[in-house]
Amino acid sequence: MNDKTPFSRRAFLSASGLAATGAFLPGRVSAALEETPAKKQPIKIGQIGTGNQHAYKIKTLRTLPELFEVVGFVEDDPELREKALNSSAFKGLKVMSTEELLAVPGLQAVAVETEERVCIPPALQCIRAGKHIHLDKPCGESLPEFKQLLDEAKDRNLTVQVGYMYRNNPAVQFCIKAVKDGLIGNVFDLDTAMGRYDGEGYRNLIKDYKGGIAYILACHLIDLVVSLMGEPEKITPYLRQTRADGVLDNCLAVFEFSRDRLATIRTSITEARGFERRRLKVMGDKGSIIIQPIEAKGNMSGGVLTLALEEDRGGFKKGIQNVDMPPLKDRYEDQWREFSAVLNGDMVNPYTYEHDYAVHKCHLEACGLPLDV
Repeated sequence: MNDKTPFSRRAFLSASGLAATGAFLPGRVSAALEETPAKKQPIKIGQIGTGNQHAYKIKTLRTLPELFEVVGFVEDDPELREKALNSSAFKGLKVMSTEELLAVPGLQAVAVETEERVCIPPALQCIRAGKHIHLDKPCGESLPEFKQLLDEAKDRNLTVQVGYMYRNNPAVQFCIKAVKDGLIGNVFDLDTAMGRYDGEGYRNLIKDYKGGIAYILACHLIDLVVSLMGEPEKITPYLRQTRADGVLDNCLAVFEFSRDRLATIRTSITEARGFERRRLKVMGDKGSIIIQPIEAKGNMSGGVLTLALEEDRGGFKKGIQNVDMPPLKDRYEDQWREFSAVLNGDMVNPYTYEHDYAVHKCHLEACGLPLDV
């Protein structure tokens, strides 16, 4: 049986219960802004670094001039700076030093987009300068350093938004809300995968990471696992090489929870058509949810979601049904809208300092990295 269940956006939100809550809903951002009677001034923001693999998201930021005023960017590496200036994402932006950026009058926030392993020092510098930060993932290789960053941000009442792009994905949010509401019963198993198929250039980049491809990709999935199941009692990493070039290109982490619950996190850069086969599979004793791919049509936010139920529940029929998602959009747009809403006081950051700490702790363990350095 394969019942097609079409939904308008309004019906989808109503049926899933998302319309009645502020939790895990991209629409809550625009709704909060629409309900604000006085138009707020755009948030002054700059960017430090262009070395992160997602640093180009500043292009999306620049499409939201009603929310953000992008004052410039910092890139100390001459080669990276030249590359950025020749790209559409950064073209026309002012190049500044970190000191110049942090001294811009009225600057409220900074996006930290340095190379993945060196992001904490500049992020901490921004926090100590009194700026909110968008910190791209993964959050460095040191758990104590990340904890210091979070602690100082919390003490100063500053927002740290970690750049996990799937958080604002409507299919993922449907899944999280469904699990929280008990739609599929007690969840006992998660199986997640995030793959690619890459050549020598990207393999040489990944070779420099101690956790291999798990360091770059697994954090996205672990963020979802912790949101859905909490912290595990035990994590066992398996970091493997499929070729003789020293690249950890095929990785698995097994998370063990109380009540014999399990989660598996698989990452690979040797999977044929891996991008289209990225998935989140959540199994409960009353049903299951499969999102595959997590993102449809390349990098567009919104996946393909299948719901299976053993009985009629929560407005959905017994059997297997596809649940249509809202129209696809830029994967980073709602993330930036959420950042704006949090900074303007229109909503509370849905991800706490404690959640982000737990995710990074689990991520480092899944990469086989120590937690005390």
